[in-house]
Amino acid sequence: MSVLIKPIITEKATADSELNNRYGFIVDTKANKLQIKDAVEATYGVSVEKVRTMNYGPKRSTRYTKTGIQHGKTNAIKKAVIQVAEGDIIDFYNNI
Repeated sequence: MSVLIKPIITEKATADSELNNRYGFIVDTKANKLQIKDAVEATYGVSVEKVRTMNYGPKRSTRYTKTGIQHGKTNAIKKAVIQVAEGDIIDFYNNI
């Protein structure tokens, strides 16, 4: 099970990382805070102070088409906001 799926690189997340040493990740929905902390420390070599998580349910949609009503949904995701120690940084752009 890979805990970290991908980093969240948005304007808001980038500003939060520059000001407050907080980074956002989309993580596995079954991962707990200790597993997320260990995965970030092992992957990026930083010391994690705090982990906050948010569960997002699936978004459901209905479309009315010629062939009838079609129902769909997106996948449920879990986001984690990681606060690293003062002086540590995570560089997402170093291997582009």
